[in-house]
Amino acid sequence: MLELFVAMVKEEWRVHSTMFGSISFALFPILIFWIAFMGSFLLPLMRHSLPAGELSLVLHANYLMLGFMVGAFGLLGAEVMNRRFGQASLLAYSARSLPLSERFIFANFVVKDTLYYFVLWVLPLALGFLLASPFIGVPVTLPLLLSLTLTLSFLSGLCAVFFLSSVYSRSKPVLAAILVILAGAAGAIALLTGQDPARFFPPLMLFNAFSWLNFVLSCAAIVILFVVSIWLFTPETADSTKHYPDVLTPLTKKLSFFPTPPLAAKDLIDMYRSGGMVGQTLFSFAIPLVVIWFFLSLLTGYLPSYGVLLEFAIVTGIIASTMYTWLTMFDTFGAYACLPISVRTLIKSKIASFSVLQLIPVVFVALAALLSGQALYLLPAVVLCLSVSFYSLGITVWLTGLSPSVLVYNVKVMVTYLVLIGIVLLILSAVAFAAPFAALGAVILFAPAAFFARLGFAKWEACEQPGF
Repeated sequence: MLELFVAMVKEEWRVHSTMFGSISFALFPILIFWIAFMGSFLLPLMRHSLPAGELSLVLHANYLMLGFMVGAFGLLGAEVMNRRFGQASLLAYSARSLPLSERFIFANFVVKDTLYYFVLWVLPLALGFLLASPFIGVPVTLPLLLSLTLTLSFLSGLCAVFFLSSVYSRSKPVLAAILVILAGAAGAIALLTGQDPARFFPPLMLFNAFSWLNFVLSCAAIVILFVVSIWLFTPETADSTKHYPDVLTPLTKKLSFFPTPPLAAKDLIDMYRSGGMVGQTLFSFAIPLVVIWFFLSLLTGYLPSYGVLLEFAIVTGIIASTMYTWLTMFDTFGAYACLPISVRTLIKSKIASFSVLQLIPVVFVALAALLSGQALYLLPAVVLCLSVSFYSLGITVWLTGLSPSVLVYNVKVMVTYLVLIGIVLLILSAVAFAAPFAALGAVILFAPAAFFARLGFAKWEACEQPGF
């Protein structure tokens, strides 16, 4: 297992370093470290507006979310075990030619990806806070404990979604039953204790009051979920033949108001037939947003009554912008190179498909407004969500073209993205909290979104696209 694991780690490095350079890729964890180190010096100032306990809650929620966003291995299993990047066959495909079981290879792949994200995201932040702790008067034990609990938060989110996505690949009714049970358990906890269920998140409880029993239980839950998920994994075989009715023609007619109706229809059909439209919505969008709502609701004492809804709308917009990655992850330009289709046309088709998918975040924000009793602020919340989503999309198109899922680890791209998004989010949050209906002015973001998208069309039209 070690030999295959090491080979997969090398392969991951070579794939990314080939795409945007070894130095740029290696600098990414250093960037996260530097952000964490410098951000630690702001903690004494932030404590005046947000207590340390709430800051730790936000951190744990963020790393739980990171685990959620990367943990849907069960959903991506078929693609991973075949060709992960378009036509580029990886070691995970070797079960077809070597005497290795698909489950064994996939277990190595999951462990490799877990370590990959841990080294890139979790470890640098922990080291940055650890090295800054002597300068801000924080005991060294605190960053060490935080490193442990953030790691457990990340692994909890990853293994939970891995388990749920594996169940989804086996039986959708069973998954529905599990989600109903979990929702019932959360409701029961809220009724019996009178507290938000997020307060009982094991890594957060471990951080607030360390105990070996809680530590062992947290680790045991992660291990059990991981083992069961691997056991449930069932890759699709290539011998089965599927027959579908013609839906391209009618869907193309319905999307006739888009610039490239056939390409937009193809994207939506591909997502639906692969299970991506349902699976990605559930595991990369719905479940993370439900958890975000639970954690944001803990900040009601520090935000205006409508603040949680508007902050939720902003976060939903950021997550909704990742739907562009859903559309481009397994669809490279190489497949279109022999057709009279330009890069500009293909990107426009992805944007059109992205626009259709924005119905999903609108529904989520509307449900949040109605269920929280903040229906009065539904319109500014929806405007905030869509404005942030399309603004983020415009920047993503400009910076990454058709490869948003891999170019994110380019340090220059990441810094530019964080600066352009971060400044806007700070301004929007301040304006929305001061006057909620002033958030309607966020529609102005559609202008820079279109500007960045046009820059992206020209930039990527002039670049040679990868052929694999």
